Amino acid sequence: MTRKRRNHSPEFKDNEAFAAAKDDKTITELTQQFSLHPNQITTLKRELIDYATAIFLSGSSGKKSTEEADKLHSTIGEFTMENDFLTKVLER
Repeated sequence: MTRKRRNHSPEFKDNEAFAAAKDDKTITELTQQFSLHPNQITTLKRELIDYATAIFLSGSSGKKSTEEADKLHSTIGEFTMENDFLTKVLER
């Protein structure tokens, strides 16, 4: 009988990748702790290191982009309301 594929949450992967990056435990200890294959641990550690540099190189945080998106959505809403109002006035 085959084992059902497990899907791990991003939080689980995050914790595991940070534990692997600390290098205070061996890969074998981490595989026993998290019940993962050593290749998965190595892959998550490599991805953490690769993407960590990309985060600092981008220069913009996710918070800024969501604030800008909210501001743009409110502006779009205002323009839509003005457009609807003006089309109703012009129809008269």
